[in-house]
Amino acid sequence: MTCATDPRSPAQVGNGRFAFGMDITGLQTFVPFNTLSDWGWHSFPQDDAARAQHYGGVPVKMGGRDVPMAFPDESQPELSSWMASNPHRFNLGRIGFVLLKSDGSGALETDLENVSQTTDLWSGIVTSRFSLEGIPVEVRTACHPDADAVGIEVSSSLIAEGRLKVFMDFPYADGKYMTDYVGDYGCPEKHVSELVLEQDSSAVILRTMDSVVYNVALKWGGTGIHISPAGDGSHRFLLEPERGGRFSLACGFFQGAGEVPPAEDVFAESAGAWEDFWLSGAAVDLSESEDPRWPELERRIVLSQYLMRLNEAGIWPPQESGLVNNGWYGRFHFEMIWWHELHHLLWDRPDLAAGALDVYSRFLPTSMQRAGRQGFAGARWPKCTADRDVEWPHLIHATLVWQQPHPVYLAETLYRMEPTQETLGRWSEIVFATAEYMADFVMYDAASGKYVLGPPLCPVSENTPIFETRNPAFELAYWRYGLETAQKWRERLGQPRTKRWDDVLENLAPLPVQDGVYVTYEGIKDMWSSYNFEHPALAGILGMLPGSGVDPGIFEKTLDRIFCEWQFDRVWGWDFPMLAMAAARCGKPEMAVDLLLYNSDNFRFDAHGLATGGPFPYFPSNGGLLAAVAMMAGGWDGSKGHAPGFPAGWRVRAEGFNKMQ
Repeated sequence: MTCATDPRSPAQVGNGRFAFGMDITGLQTFVPFNTLSDWGWHSFPQDDAARAQHYGGVPVKMGGRDVPMAFPDESQPELSSWMASNPHRFNLGRIGFVLLKSDGSGALETDLENVSQTTDLWSGIVTSRFSLEGIPVEVRTACHPDADAVGIEVSSSLIAEGRLKVFMDFPYADGKYMTDYVGDYGCPEKHVSELVLEQDSSAVILRTMDSVVYNVALKWGGTGIHISPAGDGSHRFLLEPERGGRFSLACGFFQGAGEVPPAEDVFAESAGAWEDFWLSGAAVDLSESEDPRWPELERRIVLSQYLMRLNEAGIWPPQESGLVNNGWYGRFHFEMIWWHELHHLLWDRPDLAAGALDVYSRFLPTSMQRAGRQGFAGARWPKCTADRDVEWPHLIHATLVWQQPHPVYLAETLYRMEPTQETLGRWSEIVFATAEYMADFVMYDAASGKYVLGPPLCPVSENTPIFETRNPAFELAYWRYGLETAQKWRERLGQPRTKRWDDVLENLAPLPVQDGVYVTYEGIKDMWSSYNFEHPALAGILGMLPGSGVDPGIFEKTLDRIFCEWQFDRVWGWDFPMLAMAAARCGKPEMAVDLLLYNSDNFRFDAHGLATGGPFPYFPSNGGLLAAVAMMAGGWDGSKGHAPGFPAGWRVRAEGFNKMQ
């Protein structure tokens, strides 16, 4: 329960592809939180000069030849800049209360008393209560599980006094790189909000914003409501209830024509869908544990499940802040798909990941074209994109590669859950195209007789010299895993092993070792003093990954050195679950639990469960926590016993988890 609005942390209702964030009033009254969707993408129109230009990449030397890579093109700066910020996610609209004091002036949040707000996780219904000048108000808010619609129920004698009304306001797209409050309310001339239909109990507002057109459908009950434009040239509408003690309102957002269900249906459907969710998949109970910290870990687990279901079960992979606000223009990162989606599979809820993982089949043709333009076979997956596979010219985006094996890992996890010909058929083209690229991307080094990765290459940590980085440990381990697994898929389908892949596997450079421990990349200097910050990806080679090509003894020494010498104030949220996975695999369950309970500016879970770890909120922290818990409770290949990742004293009741690779 919360008693005041945190200006960066809204309560939310949502269905995985659409979410509505609210302040302490149950709406967006005092804080302009966002209404975001998976389909809400906008691009600024290009001017004639930019439209006439064509981006073809920048030639970069790689393996003795020029490879066109998605670097910013200094000869076309306007086009490169436009491609960076378009498309971007836009705010569908704001809904809030107009609250009037007895003297007719507008109330502020500081005028409210007896404030409380509770989210019922079982039903997905948020109940907000407050008083204005001694008069109580109760607001219930919910989201429909199948329609992008929010339902509202309001009870208060302020309605009869004409002192409680509702407003809607619509911003233009802002195209900001990162913002808590999405949208530009200061340029009304750039878009259109038109009341195209008003009936006794419903209305429709047509929104036009450049090439984006969508409908906002309203339906009310309990009392009549009159809707009218504010009349001040803005995109604000006022909804004035007729005198009474209560009213309900449903508001739906549709790309085409659509009818919003009544609010009572929104609440009923929300309750049914959330009950189904909590009764599905895996479950874990820590309440019998001796460690007094068990309630905090369980709180993080439960709230993370709610938030990931609400924000990250849509038709596209989620952005790092889900449907709360915008980071990186609202786009999603392919290297983060593992952290956003794997937990759905381990918790045996594959349907919640299905839409996001379908991006691999949707983007396969364009990813094969990308590889072909660069002279490679197979499919090269993008780094950061939106609802269409368009590269964002950026030095890191062009050279990051650890997203490439992800679809192989995820497909293998799905096959282990459902080892059928249907699964093989659905994913084999993706797995093989990925492996084809990986085998072609490595370069043969005649001096060593090995296939090598890079340069240029940006490793997981994103903090090393791109044109010097060669044979990074995590990427080498993941390359080996990906090619080994792809060969297994060929054998499962009754196909011969691919000779080229076997040649790469037999001659792939070994993981780099210095002074008896693994290091970030081959030949790195002063690693433990100059590069002991950012993602400690070394921990992922036998934590996140099952350990292809990893020496367990060297790895354990490496992990110990990470714990001793890494700058833990300069890491990101999912690093803590990754380290927990590594600790569990190395027989250090106490350390694994400590890492999941870490509490710092870069790994903290607030009252709503929203996590830190990067731009706030940072859902890879939540997804990583759930993946690590699934592994520690459900086990991994080669683990023994019940809940092998938890130490003695933790009484873990667990069921339904799929074992991690």
